[in-house]
Amino acid sequence: MNVLKIGKKSSSTKPSIFLDCGIHAREWISTAFCQWFVKEALSTYGSDSEMTSLLNQMDVYVLPVFNIDGYDFTHKSNRMWRKTRSRMSSTSCIGADPNRNWNAGWCTAGASSNPCSDTFCGSSPESEIEVKNVADFIRRNKSSIKAYLTIHSYSQLLLFPYSYTFQLAEHHSELMTVAEGASEALRSLHGTQYTSGPGAATIYPAAGGSDDWAYDLGVKYSYTFELRDTGRYGFLLPESQIKPTCEETMLAVKYITSHVQKNLY
Repeated sequence: MNVLKIGKKSSSTKPSIFLDCGIHAREWISTAFCQWFVKEALSTYGSDSEMTSLLNQMDVYVLPVFNIDGYDFTHKSNRMWRKTRSRMSSTSCIGADPNRNWNAGWCTAGASSNPCSDTFCGSSPESEIEVKNVADFIRRNKSSIKAYLTIHSYSQLLLFPYSYTFQLAEHHSELMTVAEGASEALRSLHGTQYTSGPGAATIYPAAGGSDDWAYDLGVKYSYTFELRDTGRYGFLLPESQIKPTCEETMLAVKYITSHVQKNLY
């Protein structure tokens, strides 16, 4: 798994943001966004004041494709595949849901213990090598990581903890204010409407998610994007929507990173 570190070189450790895409294999617009982010970071540094300021002050870790084997499988065999491609000796069913495999209320609400289910939580927390690798990386760099952004599709939502409980996060009001500001920034470009809120109440209860895990670890600004659309095309978003989706999402991401920059903790 390759993670890119983007930022102005520094002799000391800078605060950082972790961005991942493609945790669910079939969510192709997600992986497209990480590529778009890297392109924008490299091509607008020096000319765009927000991006320049961000990369001068912070580093951004970008994991362009989280669920590599699953993503590869959607290109070669089954376009609608969601899970990893791991094998367990006890079943012929393949894979676990990498966004139900984190140690955050693991395998309780909205996750299945059935290996054949699309929301199978895995045999244990971090049983999936992809999840273990990312969790290890974030734990190693915990002191510098100030925000965790994970990109999914679809539903046009900007979610934050919690998903494994209806209890409100300690920083609920700030997280909500930032999410609403980011959604407004996104809407300003093409009029795309997003709904903001904690995962459990806004979409559905789901245990073992990466944003809840990162937040509980101490990463305060932890957000999950559900990109376009609201169901007309679903996971099969047409190519013509890649650019506008990435452009508007960029505005929301920059809104969040700008807030993080000004509110380092």
